[in-house]
Amino acid sequence: MKNTLLILISFLFFSSLTLLAQDTTLPEKWKKSGAVGINFSQSHLSNWSAGGEDAINWQGILNYGINYADDVKKWDNNISLALGYSHLGESKAMKTDDKIELNSLFGYNATEKLYYSLEFSFKTQFADGFDYKKDSSTPISGFMAPGYFTLGAGMQYVPNKYFSLNFAPATARITIVSDQAMADAGKYGVEPAVFDSIGGQFVKVKDGENTKISFGAKLIAKLTVPIAENVSFDSKLELFTDYLKNPQNIDVDWQNLITLKVNSWLSTNITAHLIYDDDIAITDKDGKTGPRTQFKEVLSIGISYKLK
Repeated sequence: MKNTLLILISFLFFSSLTLLAQDTTLPEKWKKSGAVGINFSQSHLSNWSAGGEDAINWQGILNYGINYADDVKKWDNNISLALGYSHLGESKAMKTDDKIELNSLFGYNATEKLYYSLEFSFKTQFADGFDYKKDSSTPISGFMAPGYFTLGAGMQYVPNKYFSLNFAPATARITIVSDQAMADAGKYGVEPAVFDSIGGQFVKVKDGENTKISFGAKLIAKLTVPIAENVSFDSKLELFTDYLKNPQNIDVDWQNLITLKVNSWLSTNITAHLIYDDDIAITDKDGKTGPRTQFKEVLSIGISYKLK
C-alpha cells in the first residue's frame, strides 16, 4: 500500500509540474524548455519451464529550465527530478533511481564570454534508500538525509552555446542529515553522537549533529552537444574541495545523459552517474567500510514529452 501511494503521489507531482510549465507565459527575455517522461517495463510468467518471476519496472523523470538573458546579465534556473522502482515477484519494491536537484546561477557581464557569477544549488532525494543486500527495513538515506545546499561566488566562462565553465573559489556548503539515527552514526560527514559506558551499558550522552558546514571551492563544467540527428549528449561535472577539512580530497559528481529520440513522444535514455565523496562511507562485500567510488547506469525506454 505504501509503495502504491508513493507511485500515485509521484505521478501527480510530475503531472502538476508539467501543467504548470506548459501554462505559464513568460516575458520576452525569458526562455523555458525541458522534458518530462515515464519509462515502464513489465513481464509476466505463468508455468514457465525456464523459471523466473513477474517483474514491473518504472521510472519518472523531469528536467526543466527557465532562463533570463539581456545584454549585461543572465539568470539560469533548472530543476531535475527522477524516481524509479523495480518490483520483482512478491518481493518488496526496490528503488532504482531517486533525485531532486535545483540549480540557479546569476551572471553579470565582465567581458563578452566571461561573467561574474553567483551559483546556488540544492540536492536531496524523494524517498528512503536501503542496502537491499543487507536490510530492506533500515534506511541508509532519505529525504534531507542527506540534503545539500551550496552558495558560491566566482566567474563563469561561456565560449559558445554548447559549453560553460563556472569556478567559485568562495563556496559555502551545508550538509543536512535530518534522520537522527543516521546523524548519531556520523553519516555523510556530520559529527557522530557521543556515547559513554554507564552501568555496563553504552548510553548516548550527546546527539549527533544534524548539519555540517563546509567552505571551499567549486567547479562546474557543462557540455550539451548534438551527436547525430535525434541524438544528444549532456554532461555535467562538479568538483568541490573543502578548505576547512582535508582540502586534498576532492568531491566528484559527474552526470552524463545520452538521449535518442525515436519520434516526438518515444525516446531512449542512457544515464551514467559517478560520485566520490570521502564523507560517505560504504561497506563493500568484504565488510570493509570507507569512501568508495559510486557508479550508477540506467538504460530506459519510454514516453517523453517536450516542454516549451
